[in-house]
This record gives sequence, structure tokens and C-alpha cells, in this order.
Amino acid sequence: MRIEVRGVEPAEPAAAPALRFDLDLRARHADADAPIRALTLATQLRIDATGRGYDEQARERLKELFGPPESWDRNLSSLLWTQTVTHVPAFTGATRTPVTVPCTYDFDVAATKYLHGLPDGEVPLSFLFTGTVFYQDGDRLQAACLPWDTEAAFRMPVTVWKELMDRHFPRTAWIRLERDTFDRLYAHKVRHTLLGWDDAVRSLLRTSGG
Repeated sequence: MRIEVRGVEPAEPAAAPALRFDLDLRARHADADAPIRALTLATQLRIDATGRGYDEQARERLKELFGPPESWDRNLSSLLWTQTVTHVPAFTGATRTPVTVPCTYDFDVAATKYLHGLPDGEVPLSFLFTGTVFYQDGDRLQAACLPWDTEAAFRMPVTVWKELMDRHFPRTAWIRLERDTFDRLYAHKVRHTLLGWDDAVRSLLRTSGG
């Protein structure tokens, strides 16, 4: 099975942010005419961080992930984005199928930190596929595993992810706090009669000189 990634767009409709990657699937020459009854396709999606360059601004924003720029030769590495399973219906020869990838603005997730940290350009992605193909061989239904080296590369524009986040979280970002930290922040907000959480955080940033 040969698989190629043809494009990406926001998944619609979607209550939560997600991207839809369109895959072209084509049976190899030897079994191109064999009817495929079903395909269970498992996809591991990785960010190949070594596959692009970074300017000074990007290096500063990604310091939390990869350390100071002088250590990037050792620390720059591939990041797991997600894993998902897609059930592809019957086809013969070739077909196109979407793979839906949920996205989050949780900054405890390494992929989110990376995608948010890129000012522009493209995100080098690696799609690693495993799965089971069910195909017709005469009167018999046969099953075969996808070869271990079934994979595809794709370069996603950074703007696709950023526009998706802007659509679902306009002018906002999300961080998770421990309960006692939240309680202290809430007490600070009440004590200084601040109207909102942004006001509370800004007042602390002013105090610290940030």
C-alpha cells in the first residue's frame, strides 16, 4: 500500500479544534486489482523538528522545549503529535480518506508548545502507518499487515494551525494551574478588587517587571 498526504484543512463540523489530513491510498502493483474490503489504518503523527530552520525569534520561543540555542545540535528531536485510528471502507485500486487529528491549546503538551512557538513557515510532519488490510482473494477473505516502513512526509503551513486556534480560542490561550496556585491567584484578584483574570496576571507581571 502506498500512502501520500495531499492536503490539510480544518475539520468541519467540529465542536473542538481538529485538522483533517487527506490521504491518497493506492494498492501496490501486484495487488492493484484485488478488491480491498476494509482497512484499519493506525497513524502515528510526528513533528520532525530537525526538518526546518529556525531564526532567532523561533529559537527564543522554543527554548523551553529544546534548551538554549547552543545545545540544539544535541537536543533538537522529533516530537510525537498524536496517534489515531481510521477505518477505511472498501475500495479497489485507489481511494482517498481523511485522517482527523484533534488539536489542543494545552501548553503542557509538547506539540502545542512547538506549534505555538513557530512564527511562520512550515511544520515538517512524518506520518507512520500500521494496520490491517482485508482483501478478496478469489472466494476467500484474506488479511495482511501493512509493511512496517509504510510512511509519508508532509509540510504543513504554520498558518493552518494558528488560524484553527484563532477560530476556536480567539485572542486567548489556556494554561493549567495547581489548585493551591489558583487559590493564591484568586485571593490576589479579590484583595486588589481586579475585574478579570487578565487583570490579576498583569498586576503580577508589573510587580515582577515582566
